[in-house]
Amino acid sequence: MMARRYCLKTFGCQMNVHDSERMEESLQAFGWEPGPLEEADLVIFNTCSVRDKAEQKVRSEVGKLLPLKREKPHVVLCVAGCVAQQEGEKLLSRIRHLDLVIGPDNLHELPALVEAQFAGSPPTARTIFDIDAPQFLAAVPHGRETPVSSYVTTMKGCDERCSFCIVPYTRGPERYRPARQIVEEIARLVDAGTREVILLGQTVDSFRDPELPPPESDDPDESQFPWLLRMIAAEVPGLLRLRYTSPHPRHATESLARAHAELDVLAHHVHLPVQSGSDRILKRMIRRYKRAEYIERAERLRRARTDMTLSTDIIVGFPGETDEDFESTLTLVREVGFVAAFAFKFSPRPNTPALKLIDDVPEELKKERLARLFEVVEAQGQAHLAKLAGTRAKVLVEGESKSDKQANGLLLQGRTERNEIVHLEGGSPAWIGHTIPVEIVRANKHSLSGRPEDGALAALGLPASSSGESQQPARATVVRQVRSLPLISQ
Repeated sequence: MMARRYCLKTFGCQMNVHDSERMEESLQAFGWEPGPLEEADLVIFNTCSVRDKAEQKVRSEVGKLLPLKREKPHVVLCVAGCVAQQEGEKLLSRIRHLDLVIGPDNLHELPALVEAQFAGSPPTARTIFDIDAPQFLAAVPHGRETPVSSYVTTMKGCDERCSFCIVPYTRGPERYRPARQIVEEIARLVDAGTREVILLGQTVDSFRDPELPPPESDDPDESQFPWLLRMIAAEVPGLLRLRYTSPHPRHATESLARAHAELDVLAHHVHLPVQSGSDRILKRMIRRYKRAEYIERAERLRRARTDMTLSTDIIVGFPGETDEDFESTLTLVREVGFVAAFAFKFSPRPNTPALKLIDDVPEELKKERLARLFEVVEAQGQAHLAKLAGTRAKVLVEGESKSDKQANGLLLQGRTERNEIVHLEGGSPAWIGHTIPVEIVRANKHSLSGRPEDGALAALGLPASSSGESQQPARATVVRQVRSLPLISQ
C-alpha cells in the first residue's frame, strides 16, 4: 500500500519553522511521507499572524485549493499555527472546504485529528492552550539528515503584553520547558550531527525552572536563563555554538552578559529587539524599559565580547509617532551600531491594546520612515562587513548555498561567531558541520567571501576540494534561509 503524502507550507518566524519540523516528524512517525501538492493527501498551512492581513493571506491560499478539493474530496486541508489560534471556528465557517484548524498547543494531536478526518469526522477546530500540563514536541534526529544548525524550544507564550503584539493571544501565557528536557534534546541532536543550536522562546531570556539554582541577583528582571546556558555548556561539550532568540531587553541583565564573557560556546551576536528609540513611544508600546536602559544593556553585552555584534527589531509609524520620535530611533540605531535590523511598518492587529490607539501616521510617511531607517542600517552593516576584509574568522559550515556549483567545486555557506554569512568557493561536502578557520577575502553587500586558512583543512583532516578524499560521508544538509528571520516582534 502506498504511503499517504503530505504537503506543508510554512509562513512566518523561526518558531513556525520549528513547529513545522515537529509536525513533519510526528506525521512521519505514523508512516506519512512528504510530497508535492498535486500528490498530497494532506495539505497544511502553518501560519503567522504577527503581520497585517495574515488571515486574508491564509484564506487566499486555502481558497486556491477549492478545485483540488472538488477533484479529490478525500484530501484533508488544514490550517495550523497562530492564525488558526486567532480565528478558530470562524475559519471553518468562512472557508467551507477547510477540514481542520489546529492551534500551536495542539500540534501533537495532528496525526490523530487527521485520521479522524479520514474516518468521516466533521470539520474540526482544536485551539486549546495546554496551560496546566504544557507539552513540548522534541526533535527526532535522523542521522545524516540532522541539520548542522537546529532549533530547540525553551518555552511557550509571552507575559509581556506589548500593546502592538498579538503573540500573548495566539500563544498564551508563558510556560517554561524543564531545563533537563532541553539539555537532553540538545545532547541527542549533537550526537546525531547538529553542531549549533538556536534556543527559541517568545521572551527566551525570561526562562525559569525550579530545578535550577535561583537567579543570580535580586534584580526583578533577573531570570534563570544564564543558568540554563551554563548547564548546556557544561553537559553538552560536543556543541560548537549556541545562540538564542528573541530575548527581551528587560532580562538582558548583568548575569547574562557575564555568561557571554565566560562561555565560549555562546555566539558573539545577540538579536535584541528595541522597537523604538523614543521613550514616549516605548511607553505607548508598553515595553517596560526606557531608551537609556536599553542602551546600557546593549553596551553591557558588547563589553562582554570585544567583537560582539547586535541586531534588532524596529516598528515605524506606531500610533502617535512624530518626526521627533522617529529621529530618536535613528539616533539610537547609530549610537548602538546595529549591523542588521528587521523593521516593519505598524499595522493594527486583532486583540491588541494598540487597537484603542488612533493609527494616525499616514501610510506614505510610514514608507518614507522605513526607507530612511533601512538606509541607515544598511550603511552600518556594509561598513561593518567592509572592515572584516583581510581578517580571519571561525566559520561553521552549514551547507551548500542557493547558488549553482562553482567550476572548482561547491559554493558552501556558513556563519561566523558574530553571525556574518560567509561563502566558501571550491569547497567539499566533507566541510559541512565543521568549524573552519577562514581568511575573509571580500566583503559583499550582505555577506562575506572567504577561503580556508593555509593548513586549516589538513589540520582538521578535511579534503581541499570536492575532488579530494574524505573519511567522512557527505551530510544531507540544506541551509535554511529562513533562520535569520526574527522570532517575533519582542
